[in-house]
Amino acid sequence: MAHSLQSSVRPTEGPVSARSLDSWLLHRLAARIKTSRLAYATDAAFVPAAERPPTATLRLHGRQTFLGLLANPELFFGDAFAEGRIDIEGDLVGALEAAYRSLEDEPVHLRDRLQARKKQTPSRARRNIHSHYDLSNDFYGLWLDRELVYSCAYFDRPDASLEEAQIAKMDHICRKLGLRSGETVIDIGSGWGSLALHMARRWGVRAIGCNVSHEQVRYARERARREGLADRVEFLEEDYRRIDRRCDALVSVGMLEHVGRQSMVDFGHMMARCVRRDGGRGLLHFIGRDRPRPINAWIARNVFPGGYIPTLDEVTRDALATAHCSVVDVENLRFHYARTLHHWRLRYERAVAQGRVGFDERFRRLWRLYLAGSEAAFRAGSLQLFQVTFAPSDAAHLPWTRERLYDGSPGLEWGGEGAE
Repeated sequence: MAHSLQSSVRPTEGPVSARSLDSWLLHRLAARIKTSRLAYATDAAFVPAAERPPTATLRLHGRQTFLGLLANPELFFGDAFAEGRIDIEGDLVGALEAAYRSLEDEPVHLRDRLQARKKQTPSRARRNIHSHYDLSNDFYGLWLDRELVYSCAYFDRPDASLEEAQIAKMDHICRKLGLRSGETVIDIGSGWGSLALHMARRWGVRAIGCNVSHEQVRYARERARREGLADRVEFLEEDYRRIDRRCDALVSVGMLEHVGRQSMVDFGHMMARCVRRDGGRGLLHFIGRDRPRPINAWIARNVFPGGYIPTLDEVTRDALATAHCSVVDVENLRFHYARTLHHWRLRYERAVAQGRVGFDERFRRLWRLYLAGSEAAFRAGSLQLFQVTFAPSDAAHLPWTRERLYDGSPGLEWGGEGAE
């Protein structure tokens, strides 16, 4: 097939034909993306990959698609894929990973830099969260685990199921925090309530969840009532900036990505108000980058409006320093998130094939690309997943070693110098 298509794109004499124009445009596109793993095709022309066999073939429909890709591939590729003007024949995730690796140093458009500087006001944050998390609880239930945990799982063994890995992630967090029965924990950005309920049920704490997604809070409250935990778990439909409760431990999972670059100091002020100075501690679990860069323009417009992926430096400088807190430990779970997304994508594809995903074809293709692209980004290293444990800068009680985190003990001991 590749040979016959290659033969068909030899230059012709006379006026420029559609075949030779397509060939010229494909070569321009290949030079722009700069990866040896992709082939490029239209109905009239074919440009082979330098690497044989190719990871995938990028097939374009319509000449207008070329213009958008050559002008701004980061933005226009997603729209064209969602609308069926681009198909990827072969390994979708592998193709996206190859593109991410080759385009990582692409200059950022001024428009995207300005967008990243917009401050996330409470009203804007509520609108942005509503557009993503309030799509439908049933929709997320098609491809998340039974607990509806929409964040990176923790695969403590290679053959762990998604359900097992999400439970392991929640326990991993609780062990890092060294939770004790009777303590109060605030969960900022509590999703459908899984972590708060897990902490109360298995670790005996009183949990307070904070979220601005109406659908998620409604679901979490009903689940707490149904499971007999409503007296120990409270879910607030409230912006984090308005939380003024004291706690022994504060946890935030998948929330910092929605805070925004200009509001990280506000997040730090909230931490300063809430975390007890004597014995208080916390954990931030978030998607991060190694260097500052605005969120992918297509993702910002179609999936996560207002999102910003922070660096470790931005989090420590703007949030932790504002809260007068210090880093106790950092762990990178990047490959765990790639595997989590692999599970989600397979479940999503199965639900689509079974006709269980509603919405229109554009929506279904958009979410297929979003899940595959996210998996590829973690595989390529464009995105990281950080867990940062922290405590007040003058804390008298800190974990002495990491030993109890992995030896099967209930959790870390937050002890002082010389503690036994």
